[in-house]
Amino acid sequence: MADVDTERPPGVRYAMSAGPADVGGRVVLRRRLPDGRLSDVLGYLQWWSGGVVAVRTRSGEIVEVAEASLVAAKRVPDPPTAR
Repeated sequence: MADVDTERPPGVRYAMSAGPADVGGRVVLRRRLPDGRLSDVLGYLQWWSGGVVAVRTRSGEIVEVAEASLVAAKRVPDPPTAR
């Protein structure tokens, strides 16, 4: 019997293409919650140091995420401007 990765569904790949160099840019972080579910945080990267990643969301809230809980992180484009 083949080993099965119980952390991810088959065929799912997560990328860590954002990092400390992206401070100031818009990012999406996927993190694993204590109960095992995944949750996304979208906003502007405020800092990434000391094992903590902080994102300012659209509402202005600063969300701190433990780096150890990150599953994926990537830079994303700015939102479209209103017409």
